[in-house]
Amino acid sequence: MGKIVELDVRDDLQKKLEPFQKIMNAVQPLEVGDTFILHAPFKPVPLFAVMKAKGFTYEAEQLVKKHWKVTFVKQG
Repeated sequence: MGKIVELDVRDDLQKKLEPFQKIMNAVQPLEVGDTFILHAPFKPVPLFAVMKAKGFTYEAEQLVKKHWKVTFVKQG
């Protein structure tokens, strides 16, 4: 079982702050088998292609209105 990094960008987005760099910084050190969990106010579709290119698979679920939890797992 790899390590798990969790990041909630809902506050950033509410304050109109772009969380992309924060997300990239969080996933940069991750290795195969590690998990990155992102909490966002919407389904972050543009991020999926970026993360896929970095070797992650993902699963997105809407917990409540304006709260999505996306789980990315780094593949080998």
